[in-house]
Amino acid sequence: MQLKKVLGFFKIYLIITFGAAITALAINIFLVPYKIAPGGLSGLATVIFYLSGGKLPVGTTMLVINIPLFFMGYKFIGRHFFVRTLYGTIVLSVIIDLTENYMAELAKKLLVNEAGSATTPDILLYSIIGGFLSGIGLGLVLKMEATTGGTELAAKLLNRPIRNLTIGQILLGIDALIIAFAIVAFNSVLIGLYSLVSLFITTKVIDAMVEGVDYARAVLIISERQEEISRRIMREMDRGVTELKGRGVYSGKDKNVLLCVLSRSEIPHLKEIVHSLDINAFMLLADVREVLGEGFNGVPKK
Repeated sequence: MQLKKVLGFFKIYLIITFGAAITALAINIFLVPYKIAPGGLSGLATVIFYLSGGKLPVGTTMLVINIPLFFMGYKFIGRHFFVRTLYGTIVLSVIIDLTENYMAELAKKLLVNEAGSATTPDILLYSIIGGFLSGIGLGLVLKMEATTGGTELAAKLLNRPIRNLTIGQILLGIDALIIAFAIVAFNSVLIGLYSLVSLFITTKVIDAMVEGVDYARAVLIISERQEEISRRIMREMDRGVTELKGRGVYSGKDKNVLLCVLSRSEIPHLKEIVHSLDINAFMLLADVREVLGEGFNGVPKK
């Protein structure tokens, strides 16, 4: 049991390190060299880096700005989250600064075509790739109940009282202000648009990483032949069905409503079952971000 806890501990910090490394790669190769500042403290630090003539490193600037957020994180989140976030932030800042020169050279090589001559950089492509890789890296860190500081930490703090918004959506709002600052600093609306593209992709990838992309479907079925429908669903699809008590407001009659959660690939089979038994059945299908339980994902272990 003790060995299992130790391995679990190292696994958490290994994934945080890996996620921070992917984010640092995206920042140094695809974002900073082209002044793309997709929000976050990395975006703010990128603007400061260029305004200082390259004298203030991106990683160090991020670490310094994060200090007040650390204290807020410790007060409102707790020790475990604080320690993991502190580790993630330091690792990201260190990797960014240590690999800056090497990654800058690699970024220049990306601008060379097959003939060996320089070509015009495709900044839109770089903003897309940079945003995608950043989302993967930050998503891995967030799944370990940590952040790399900055607006990710602020979003994590705000997500507790504002549950109706996802972490990615909160990030989008905060980071839009930083993009506006970048537009003014670089005097380029185009750079701001590229940054916005990168930010949008990052937030979508974060949501996909944290909340899942393989959405299930929750189905509500109202039919006079609910017993036959439920039996066939259980027999042919091996899915459980829950019977809910309902009442038609207009008719005043009591009705039984069937609730069933399925994968997307099973929906055509369900429709065939229902329509073959009751062509007038009422069906409501809704996306479900995450399903925990038998037949789906297991309950995450702390």
